[in-house]
Amino acid sequence: MPAAVVEYKGWKEGYGCGYCGAARGKVSAGMWAHSMTVQDYQDLIDRGWRRSGKYVYKPIMNQTCCPQYTIRCRALHFQASKSHKKVLKKMLKFISKGDVSKVASEEEPMDSHIEDVATCDFAYKSESQVSQSDLTPLAVDQAERVENEDEDSGETKEGNVQKVESDSAQVCADKDTPVPAEPSHSAKAVHAPPKPGKGADLSKPPCRKAKDIRKERKLQKLLQNQMGTAEGSQLQGDQTFLLQNSKSKTNQPKNIEDFVFVPLPDDARHKLEVRVVRSSPPSSQFKATFQESYQVYKRYQMVIHKDPPDKPSINQFTRFLCDSPLEAEHAPNGPECGYGSFHQQYWLDGKIIAVGVIDILPYCVSSVYLYYDPDFSFLSLGVYSALREIAFTRQLCVKAPDLCFYYMGFYIHSCPKMRYKGQYRPSDLLCPETYVWTPIEQCLPLLEHSKYSRFNQDGKAVDEGRLKELGRVRVLHKRTVMPYSVYKKRRKGPSDEASVQQYASLVGQTCSERMLLFRS
Repeated sequence: MPAAVVEYKGWKEGYGCGYCGAARGKVSAGMWAHSMTVQDYQDLIDRGWRRSGKYVYKPIMNQTCCPQYTIRCRALHFQASKSHKKVLKKMLKFISKGDVSKVASEEEPMDSHIEDVATCDFAYKSESQVSQSDLTPLAVDQAERVENEDEDSGETKEGNVQKVESDSAQVCADKDTPVPAEPSHSAKAVHAPPKPGKGADLSKPPCRKAKDIRKERKLQKLLQNQMGTAEGSQLQGDQTFLLQNSKSKTNQPKNIEDFVFVPLPDDARHKLEVRVVRSSPPSSQFKATFQESYQVYKRYQMVIHKDPPDKPSINQFTRFLCDSPLEAEHAPNGPECGYGSFHQQYWLDGKIIAVGVIDILPYCVSSVYLYYDPDFSFLSLGVYSALREIAFTRQLCVKAPDLCFYYMGFYIHSCPKMRYKGQYRPSDLLCPETYVWTPIEQCLPLLEHSKYSRFNQDGKAVDEGRLKELGRVRVLHKRTVMPYSVYKKRRKGPSDEASVQQYASLVGQTCSERMLLFRS
């Protein structure tokens, strides 16, 4: 597995906020991700990071004007609200009968504001000028010799095989082993089985209530009748419906699948298909539909966001919504379409009317952006696409049981128009200090009192994934991989320790030892 290579850009302070209108209120840290594994990005978003194209940024929560809390929905337990069902019924009625009153609806687009345009503008003004050759590490044996340079001085060996004390971060160069007791969902990575008599086997799932297990099995049985997730196939096809025992569901509330996978009449007025195509590296299906997809984006930006005709350029579209640092990965127990970055295309009667930009990660589907044809605004495509992405997450979970969350980006309580994400329940917010997930119901009273809040009410709790050993941060310098302790001795000129310390503190010990921090 190739290592991630990132170029830390530092903090950006005092730039415009699209939420509260403050001219100089936003504060964030950012880095260019030249390449990144899906596990790296999963761990980063579980620490409050988020990507826009290849630029990965993290709001400085206790300083920025509008704190942005990472939010996730527990997809397997999701229950559609009355308003959600109304949107699903409206789409079903439109497809079946072509009958929808085209009245203005209050749209709730999933991050369709390109929410951090100011951040991204900053990113592209400071775009990396590093050549690809400088980002390519030398052969492994050469890198190992450098990483072992400190062995004689008594420092910890940094090669591919390490022996460390049980209470320190154990991260091998070729494995995604988490920091012990990592509170975020990323902790469900590889654990070594314990010795006999030494406690529970952490390589096995924790015990769960029988009620939850029965509910999950029932859902998986229903979803197994859906179509596969092969590249370019019709996903969640509206002509496909679940074989269900209607009598057994008489007194149960309907779920998303009951509205989406239903048989349509032979004389249905429209045909809706949802296709997933890999956007990075671009698949043949993605390339074939690129121009049509771009035209939808251009119209969306001009009509919905009032952009001038020259602003939604192909270059902007490619950088924001097509480029991705995520490496395409496939795993035997993963989804058939693999992990990485995709476009989920909504085709109505052979024409693209909406595109959801998503990342498929080890534990979640992460929503990046949505754009749609303004002529179909009456279908509430922002809400509809979010519900379909939740259904898609549930579908992927059948093959990849760990993939059971739907990440919706940031929840911004201080901006009323951005609170709609909290309506997708059950959902959790990420504590900005300890990076543990907290049910949103417990967070809202705190946010009503203060726009910045620590959600973890255990005053003694700390960030378990925090930086502990700066010298173990992995650095790529002159095409050579080395620990920061070696790089620090070799470096000429003024010290950059403050910048490296800031970077490693924000990404955490695990990622700082697994990703390569480029130093010129």
